[in-house]
Amino acid sequence: MNLMGAVDQRIIAHLYVKKESFKEAYPWFSNLHRQGLNPKFITTDGERSILRAMKLAWPQAKLQRCLYHLQHEGMRWLRSYPKTEAGKELRALLSQLSRIKTKLEREAFIAGYKDWLTRYRDYVLSLPRATIVYKDLQRTIVLINNALADMFYYLEDNKVHATTNALEGFHSRLKADYRRHRGLSKYHKIGFIHWYCYFKNRSN
Repeated sequence: MNLMGAVDQRIIAHLYVKKESFKEAYPWFSNLHRQGLNPKFITTDGERSILRAMKLAWPQAKLQRCLYHLQHEGMRWLRSYPKTEAGKELRALLSQLSRIKTKLEREAFIAGYKDWLTRYRDYVLSLPRATIVYKDLQRTIVLINNALADMFYYLEDNKVHATTNALEGFHSRLKADYRRHRGLSKYHKIGFIHWYCYFKNRSN
């Protein structure tokens, strides 16, 4: 797990874990908080256990949801070619999300989503619960409803990133370089990541 600074894109802190989880993340975040790390905003991909850990460690921080992850997850559930008009319209609406650059575009997205809900809520609720169509639409509705309040902090502060793309790009490069050193022990894996982050910061 890595925390990257929004302004200079330096790695603030990193932790070697086999899998992201609340059990691993919360003590780490809490320790960073005790050391003086108190972010105003955190852009996150929205993994539930990590969100919960962040909210507990930094209750004052606003958690900007990564628009790319929201868009990708919602459109994945709605499929490439939705069979219903409701699915087609909601997919078209989600396709605009990562392109929102102004407050007017934000308001248009929110108004469009509320209009979609007004027109299709009863239809979705009328669908048999076991059908794929119901599950896909309901999952996407829950995804948007849960994230809507935290989608657009970047429009209020230009230092806030709308996506985690910078960090994801760093992770991609790290993984590509790490694969060339397969067979390392856990001790040496941790050392590799430590030095990788150190030299990444030196190069900024």
